[in-house]
Amino acid sequence: MNLKIRHYLLTGLLVWLPMGVTVWLLTWLVGTMDGIFLAILGALDAVIPGMHELAESLRHMPGLGVILVALVIYFTGLFVTNIFGQWSLRQWNKIITRIPVVNSIYSSVKQVADTLFSGSGKAFSKALLVQYPHQGSWTIAFLTGAPSGQVAQQLPHDCVSVYVPTTPNPTSGFFLIMPRANVVELDMSVDDAFKYIISMGVVVPGGPDALPHKANTSKAV
Repeated sequence: MNLKIRHYLLTGLLVWLPMGVTVWLLTWLVGTMDGIFLAILGALDAVIPGMHELAESLRHMPGLGVILVALVIYFTGLFVTNIFGQWSLRQWNKIITRIPVVNSIYSSVKQVADTLFSGSGKAFSKALLVQYPHQGSWTIAFLTGAPSGQVAQQLPHDCVSVYVPTTPNPTSGFFLIMPRANVVELDMSVDDAFKYIISMGVVVPGGPDALPHKANTSKAV
């Protein structure tokens, strides 16, 4: 009886856990975008006369922030793809880079974003198998590029830059520089590698069909 109860509880948990995490992430995303919208709305209310009544009516419309922020991002991308938009973006970057403190933060974030989301970039382009944190212990890592500048000059071998994520939260991890000969490139997509890490090795890349078949060890009577 206890085994059946435990089985039913685990089966129910496997049904509700993915759904609950998905709802939680979507709720967090909607709340963040609504927060951005409300902040912009508050700034406009303080600057533009006669905006108070319209601002108050818009504050109580759930999900409006998500739609408007998504539209702003879309039309911004549409704008900067033409010649005038690119020129305007360059002028904006020149202004930002002249502001102390803001320059350091903006430049760093922009460089990381350009590297991660550039179609020609190598960041997170390959899943790797590396020995970490010591020899004989293996884990999944992602290729993020290759060392350059003074760092590359001080390294004795041909090296690569890798990111080793933690489990079950892959947004935190460790940046390592390793000899290229010490990393093993996997025939696995980045998405499958992330699923493998988040599930702590439970979700097998390729699905259940990729599991090794157990040999039939039963003896004939």
